[in-house]
Amino acid sequence: MSDADILTVLGEYLWGAVWIASPMLITALVVGIVIGLLQALTSIQELTLTFVPKLVAMLIAFTLSANFAIQLILTLFNDSVVKYVSG
Repeated sequence: MSDADILTVLGEYLWGAVWIASPMLITALVVGIVIGLLQALTSIQELTLTFVPKLVAMLIAFTLSANFAIQLILTLFNDSVVKYVSG
């Protein structure tokens, strides 16, 4: 296994991490913007009003995207690591 192969595998895993994290990050972004707009419109500046909905939304997004994440991890592992280990 050469240096180029190792860098290729690491690059694939980094892109996999981006794909796995993106549903939760996009959910937090959208919920944060919506809550921020609601706070600006109503002049309510409560810290828990932003934290709790984001936490709940991210837990829901994690639950819904867990199957996708597991399939992606298994695919990356089977396509890269198993291929190089088996020769």
